[in-house]
Amino acid sequence: MARSSYVTQKTKLEKEMAKIEKQLQSLQAKQRKPVITSIVRSMRDYGITPEEIVAVYERKSSVRGTATARKSNTGGAKRVIPPKYRHPETKAEWTGRGKAPRWISDAEAAGTSRDTFLIEKAA
Repeated sequence: MARSSYVTQKTKLEKEMAKIEKQLQSLQAKQRKPVITSIVRSMRDYGITPEEIVAVYERKSSVRGTATARKSNTGGAKRVIPPKYRHPETKAEWTGRGKAPRWISDAEAAGTSRDTFLIEKAA
């Protein structure tokens, strides 16, 4: 008896979810129409073609996916900082900025100088 009650309630809730999803899609469609109309009007005003939009859109999305430099809050690219220290066994690296990694802290606690992990610069 409890099983049929569960199935009945589940079916009822699934129907409500489907109804709500349709309402959400309808609301989104209503919200999108004026935005699309505004975009098309601006494109006409400035003589922008759909091909130009596609080209810029594809270029922006490909740059977003392959960016190697981190962006700062101001939008400019930060330069990549080369590592300054390297663990001889694990080859873990650290730039020397920010909190020291555990392998540096542990070595210093054991009496080893941080300078022993310095990476020699190639001349």
